[in-house]
Amino acid sequence: MLNGKAERKKNYIFARLLRTQQNKFIKMKIAKTLLVGLITLTGFFASAQTTDDIISKHVDALGGKDKLSKLNSIRMTGSMNAQGTDINLVMSKLHQVGMRMDLDIMGSANYQLMNDKTGWAFFPVMGMTEPKEMEAPQYKTSVNQLDVQGALFNYKDKGTTVELLGKEKVDGADAHKIKVTYKNGHTATYYIDEKTNRHVKTVSKSVANGNEMDVETTFSDFKQNADGYWFPYSITNAQGTINFDKIETNVTLDNKIFSN
Repeated sequence: MLNGKAERKKNYIFARLLRTQQNKFIKMKIAKTLLVGLITLTGFFASAQTTDDIISKHVDALGGKDKLSKLNSIRMTGSMNAQGTDINLVMSKLHQVGMRMDLDIMGSANYQLMNDKTGWAFFPVMGMTEPKEMEAPQYKTSVNQLDVQGALFNYKDKGTTVELLGKEKVDGADAHKIKVTYKNGHTATYYIDEKTNRHVKTVSKSVANGNEMDVETTFSDFKQNADGYWFPYSITNAQGTINFDKIETNVTLDNKIFSN
């Protein structure tokens, strides 16, 4: 049997061993928690950096940050064929001020316009006798088109947020899939070609006659205009394909054309 002194020594040693094991367990738990936190944090910054890198390359593909910041207006002249009918059109945009599309359909002058407050449409070819104001939901889904410099350019300054959703094939090529949430709450999904860094497709919500629907638009035939900006000269959606003959930039546009 152990005497009192030996027994106390044994208990002391056992207690120290127990505390040592507890300390090791606590340290391991802290280290594991920190490791998980750092992995999560690293993953967050890596994702953010990757998204911004994709957007930076996309901006370069449009002409570069400095050049885009000087883009103030666009006038696009082209044509399309809808259900066998040839339509000539001119689209005019003034940065964050207004946009207007004039369409010559079977000899009648039709238009749709929008400014930073409201929008109007007038299509005599459809039997309209006077312009009709856009409904609020339709205006909300369209007003972001007033940004001629592109939604992804300086997106943070505009109050826009982006989220990288991975990759998806577009016409057989890999494209980065980016969810864009505008300041007004409207969302769209942008597809940026992995090799060319060009914006090749958009899927967004649109409202027509009170009904919300998904609208897919694809962009192709990219060319550099006379001022050095790159544009898709072919745009396709459910209504057909618009082919542009000429795209002019930084032209003088009268603000009056964006009001009814």
